[in-house]
Amino acid sequence: MTIFSDVAPVRFEGPDTSNEFAYRVYDKDRVVLGRSMAQWLRPAVCYWHSFNWPGADIFGGGTLPRPWLAPVITRSMAEHKLEAAFDFLSRLGLPYFTFHDVDAMATAGSPGEHVVNLHHVEELIAGKMSATGVKLLWGTANLFSHPRYAGGAATSPDPEVFAWAATQVRCCLEATHRLGGENYVLWGGREGYDSLLNTDLKRELDQYGRFLSMVVEHKHRIGFKGAILVEPKPFEPTKHQYDRDAAAVYAFLQRYGLAGEVKVNLEVNHATLAGVDFEHEIAAARAYGIFGSIDINRGDPRNGWDTDQFPNNAQELVPTLVQLIEDGGFTSGGFNFDAKLRRQSLDAADLYLAHIGGMDTLARALLAAADVVASGALAKLTQARYQGWSGDLGRRIQAGEFTLATLADHAVKAGLDPRIPSGRQELAESIVARHCRY
Repeated sequence: MTIFSDVAPVRFEGPDTSNEFAYRVYDKDRVVLGRSMAQWLRPAVCYWHSFNWPGADIFGGGTLPRPWLAPVITRSMAEHKLEAAFDFLSRLGLPYFTFHDVDAMATAGSPGEHVVNLHHVEELIAGKMSATGVKLLWGTANLFSHPRYAGGAATSPDPEVFAWAATQVRCCLEATHRLGGENYVLWGGREGYDSLLNTDLKRELDQYGRFLSMVVEHKHRIGFKGAILVEPKPFEPTKHQYDRDAAAVYAFLQRYGLAGEVKVNLEVNHATLAGVDFEHEIAAARAYGIFGSIDINRGDPRNGWDTDQFPNNAQELVPTLVQLIEDGGFTSGGFNFDAKLRRQSLDAADLYLAHIGGMDTLARALLAAADVVASGALAKLTQARYQGWSGDLGRRIQAGEFTLATLADHAVKAGLDPRIPSGRQELAESIVARHCRY
């Protein structure tokens, strides 16, 4: 028995159920455009916010009672947490989980102890995965919480910190590989600066590039077939982070020869902080060929920080799901619930309710997006808007038949007087809205 054992296994019961601990829309086996909901969404529960979040914020201490949490986590506490986590995962019925190394293991005081403690919990995780059938979407190393990482990990001014970080990533990447993880994520939570007055920006970028190159080299050395993913975020906790959005990550990957090796794990709330719509980040990643996976959550528009709330607005997510469907779905990625309970959500059962609501929101968005794509209405609008590029002039420009000068001469000689087509943005928005009926 754990604190999550009072809730029966969560099942799909349909929209008319009065059971709050049941899925109303998410039916993992329901076929949508040729594949099941579970295959489209590939949902995962994160280990850190779900089982390591004490309910603290910058103004107050923890409010959520978790008997396995303390400033120093012993091996028995880590094992207690593991029991509770897989009790929850097996009852919730989602196929994947994700984890940080230090969130799952006992606290380590040295690199050697870190290796031993992570290997110990890895063996226990493997047993639980085998017993429950829950799979690992991705693993990652926490390179931001410990005081040693105050100045960054790969971008630290101290090479010994760089080496500590390399130890953590090596161990976690290898553990992820052995556990059958489908991706490995690097979140550079402090890979940035607080002030340029004491920062050598080029040096730090070069260090970051070298570190990521080492990770890719090690991936191939050990035979890991999953994707290496970088998670963009513009700021918080640093003033500026080098991987601020998908476009910045792509430029970084190009600069250091990694564009064919690394993709992005995009988060909704990080896009919000970057000042862009989430569907923009998806579109940019698709355009650059680096789209990998999604951390699904939301921010509070009244707050200027990363609040990591569970999604609850299906209509806002429809454009994202439309792009996912148009892209053919995830390859190795999925929707990871990088979201946490509110400080006043005190009951252990609230963690079930949060994930159930989030899954039903995703399912509603998927169904609406599938209808939008199947109707072809948005595709027709877009095609009509760019139809000129299918004509003779458009084809010749794209084929490289003109220089700048000869194209200008053509415009003068032909007396071009363009009349651009209506963008019909209002109609496009109405198409999305009218399909949100689930």
